[in-house]
Amino acid sequence: MSSTTPPKQVALVVGASRGIGRQIAIDLAKNNYIVIVSAKTTSDPTLCTPFPPDPNSPSSTINTVALEITSTGGTATPIAVDTRSPASIQALVTATIALHGRIDILIYNAGAIYWAPVAGTPLSRFLLLERINPQGLYATIQSCLPHFAARGWRARIVVVSPPIYSRFFRGKTAYAMGKVGMSVLTKGLGMDFEKAGWAGMAVTSLWPATGIESAATVTAVAGEEGKRELRKATVFSDAVLAVIRAPVERVNGLLEIDEDFLRREEGVSEFGRYSVVEGAEPRRIMPRVLPRLEVEEQDDEGVRVDSNELREREGKAKL
Repeated sequence: MSSTTPPKQVALVVGASRGIGRQIAIDLAKNNYIVIVSAKTTSDPTLCTPFPPDPNSPSSTINTVALEITSTGGTATPIAVDTRSPASIQALVTATIALHGRIDILIYNAGAIYWAPVAGTPLSRFLLLERINPQGLYATIQSCLPHFAARGWRARIVVVSPPIYSRFFRGKTAYAMGKVGMSVLTKGLGMDFEKAGWAGMAVTSLWPATGIESAATVTAVAGEEGKRELRKATVFSDAVLAVIRAPVERVNGLLEIDEDFLRREEGVSEFGRYSVVEGAEPRRIMPRVLPRLEVEEQDDEGVRVDSNELREREGKAKL
């Protein structure tokens, strides 16, 4: 009897040109995944000097990240996407399926940031945050679901969004509305998976416990002292890999923090290696204890209405 090697799993990383997304793409490739490196920023990587570029600079694009991966023996393809456009998202998913016939892992790291009080956040900025953050995520998942179905509902989705707690809203309400909306999608979609009996599907939200070195944080912190408050992006990518390895029932619908998941599920107790400044201990910016979202009546669905079924019945009644 001849044995066949199963095909490599395919990971689609949206928002992979810099920072956390770049590190996730690189580490997935190191772990033998085929990676689709996707974001809006493109370039000619052969013109990049020095190479590889600063991972938190505009010189880092989906093309340089893909070349970083392939030059060390990994498999990666850069595909540009504008997450403000459902058509662009659909084209990304279609191209991925055309190349590899499958998507096993979806990582949604794309995001827009604007922190200001409501009075200082123009409507145009709020709408941009909504389009890129929750709407972009929703459109990406919607585009992937038919392909997950075609392969028997066996895939993992990881969303970069936070646990839900009130302090997160302070001073950045417009941004928080979108990011928390992404976390609501994680909880609700996870419930959909459970109700449908899709035991191979899991969606998980992950958020950093401390500041992570990225284009945004490097701009925000001041000098070497500010960098003492940051961890390397590898802490987050390690947590993503741990989530993907974990049993579905442990991570589906979970809103988790990178440090806490690594500590609890992987037995990591020493995080010093992740500090940007050697010997520094970055301040934890997330609460150590988060509120539970479940209520006593959690299993009571009341009168459950499916709008699609309702519309179908109304349509038949008009005939």
